[in-house]
Amino acid sequence: MQIPILSGIFTDESGDFRTAYPVNLSPVPMETGLSKGYLRPIEGLFQNGTSPGGASRGGIEWNGVCYRVLGTILVSIASNGTVTAIGSVGSGGHCTFDFSFDRLAISSGGSLYYYDGATLTKVTDVDIGTCLDIIWVDGYFMSTDGEYLVVSDLADPFSFNVLKYGSSEIDPDPINSVMKLRNEVYAVNRNTIEVFRNVGGSGFPFERITGAQIQKGSVGTFASCVFNEAIAFVGGGRNEAVSVYMGAKAQSVKIASTEVETILAGYTKAQQSLIVLEARAGVGINHLWLRLPDRTLVYDIDASSLAGVPIWYVMTGGLSGFSAYPGGDLVFCYDSWLVANPVGVELGYLVSDESKQWGDDARWEFSTAILFGEGKGVIFNSLELVCLTGRVEPGKTPTISTSYSVDGETWSQDRTIAAGTTGDRAKRLVWYKNGHMRNWRVQRFQGTSESYLSIARLDAQLEALQV
Repeated sequence: MQIPILSGIFTDESGDFRTAYPVNLSPVPMETGLSKGYLRPIEGLFQNGTSPGGASRGGIEWNGVCYRVLGTILVSIASNGTVTAIGSVGSGGHCTFDFSFDRLAISSGGSLYYYDGATLTKVTDVDIGTCLDIIWVDGYFMSTDGEYLVVSDLADPFSFNVLKYGSSEIDPDPINSVMKLRNEVYAVNRNTIEVFRNVGGSGFPFERITGAQIQKGSVGTFASCVFNEAIAFVGGGRNEAVSVYMGAKAQSVKIASTEVETILAGYTKAQQSLIVLEARAGVGINHLWLRLPDRTLVYDIDASSLAGVPIWYVMTGGLSGFSAYPGGDLVFCYDSWLVANPVGVELGYLVSDESKQWGDDARWEFSTAILFGEGKGVIFNSLELVCLTGRVEPGKTPTISTSYSVDGETWSQDRTIAAGTTGDRAKRLVWYKNGHMRNWRVQRFQGTSESYLSIARLDAQLEALQV
């Protein structure tokens, strides 16, 4: 009997059935001949540099060079990981970036800075107010202070004028961020999103596109990004629970599952306001990273389209429980996905041949859907994971374990087997004599990045108990 493995089930204290997403494993709905989908290890975090100033606060590629804010310092990072400090942009939370033809703009801690390739300069015009976010559109740098849309002068990007303030007034909710899509400005508010286009004139040069308004908004400045030619955001409308949406052309489509919404509901409003969304698109990859305090949730839009349901998985750090995933602030530069640690000092890039996190092992885990015996007892004679084995660090002898639950909440003792060694690609991963169930059962499997396995299917040899 083949048992589905792309997502599992668990229960909680309130008596709900919950979805157990794979942890540090990416579901791939693909017909292989072995199954209609498999789980592959997530990419590893390979370190080739160290931050001189603290944790990463954001990054961007400009003129073929990677720039980041590390602690309070704006730096450039070469292809070999060499870090060059440029100057201070002050303290604060996550930073946002954009660039024009001749300068890079950095919004940091409520202030705006420009870097022209030689000099880093802070904008001191008081008319800019608090700079929460920054974009460049049609020759203007546009910012928001939470109440107004503020544009620079065309002839002088350091000059701002209160007479050229714009506003987003459909709903009296604060403006969290400004974004650009198809050369239109999206004012992402807390409960709504309004769209503007450039019409020129001596005052505020942008005009609201009334029919393009979206009746939902984001929870924070960094909880939105451009993804798959739309605006992805975490938030909702007035008097709505927080969810994840994609919005474009006056429409919003929910991409969160009930489980994702349940996870989001477990954070305070203050924690939700600090959520960071990032998009990653590449060969066979079209992912949305939702960075939370104790994990990162990943949405695979292409896999979701193939499967017909939202495909999510979890990335986390460490060998037990959930902790902040130590990678983020993705920048595609030097033909690689550069990554930095938002809670540490490591700098590097993603690699596809291992799943270690900055040289340290990390856990992986997945569980099955409920196996229901329809009221009849069942003996589990054997369980076999059909995997791509033999891709193990030389000299290592990793193990993997399985346990089961008959209530979805408490688990049996782990049973461990060897996962094979380097080059042992014919290794079979089989557990014999796995007990029985009276009614239903969930099976769980766990390992670490030492056991680098792509998992194609789970087969169970079952025997009905005599009644």
